[in-house]
Amino acid sequence: MMSLNSSSIYIAFKNRYVLTGLIIILIFVFMAVFADFIAPYSPVEYVGPPLQPPSREYIMGTDNLGRDIFSRIVYGSRIMLTIVAIAVAISGAVGTILGLISGYIGGILDRLLSFTMDSIYAFPSLILAISLSVALGPSPINAAIAIALVYIPTYFRMIRGQVLSIKNETYIEIARALGLPSTRIVLRHILPHVTKTLMVVFSMNSADAILTEAALSFMGLTVQPPTPDWGFDLYKGRGFVLAGMWWIMLFPGLCIILLAVGFALISEGISTLITTRKR
Repeated sequence: MMSLNSSSIYIAFKNRYVLTGLIIILIFVFMAVFADFIAPYSPVEYVGPPLQPPSREYIMGTDNLGRDIFSRIVYGSRIMLTIVAIAVAISGAVGTILGLISGYIGGILDRLLSFTMDSIYAFPSLILAISLSVALGPSPINAAIAIALVYIPTYFRMIRGQVLSIKNETYIEIARALGLPSTRIVLRHILPHVTKTLMVVFSMNSADAILTEAALSFMGLTVQPPTPDWGFDLYKGRGFVLAGMWWIMLFPGLCIILLAVGFALISEGISTLITTRKR
């Protein structure tokens, strides 16, 4: 099994799926970082007549309160990316650490952790995220924590499986025979070999976390009005579609789909590269 290095990173960036996904994600990251310069109006102020269709002055139209939809899209990227980044960082770190420990040590600890993670994994992820968000209370941080707790078992199961297949390799046995500490064996000789799998899970989990965050905000479990958020704006525009005001829902929905597709493309590209290298 190959470990992650600069050569494999360069090959990954040449993959058309990875490259396309990275471009999509960087566009939204650019929007979030430079929102103050990109957005033509304040996302929470009334800047024009309500329910105006897309035009030269309001390129994505205005909502029912006369707020510029494009400005809310730009600023809403900050909320989406922040919640997803926190959620994926927490779930990835905790799930990876527990997977490494469980897979390497084994025994009662492995059975206990596996039973706990399988119990969490058995629940539908969206329902569990909604339940946790309701219990914690509506806020961006609580939403990120709820999403993180839902996806910890995903990392745990993948990393644990990789560790179980690696820890009996000859070079690991030699490291043990030489008296190397378990911590060093795990961090220096096992972790580098699971990084590719970790990248696939990370990118796919990010795509799923985006849809989960959108669902939570659609239900009002993340931000509170008038804070811009794609999922919340999607919810707000649902009542105007049948009246012909399609733009209120269209643009937030497109952004959610595009960002999720960006991470999914990276996951697909990396997975394809791993499969090709194994052959």
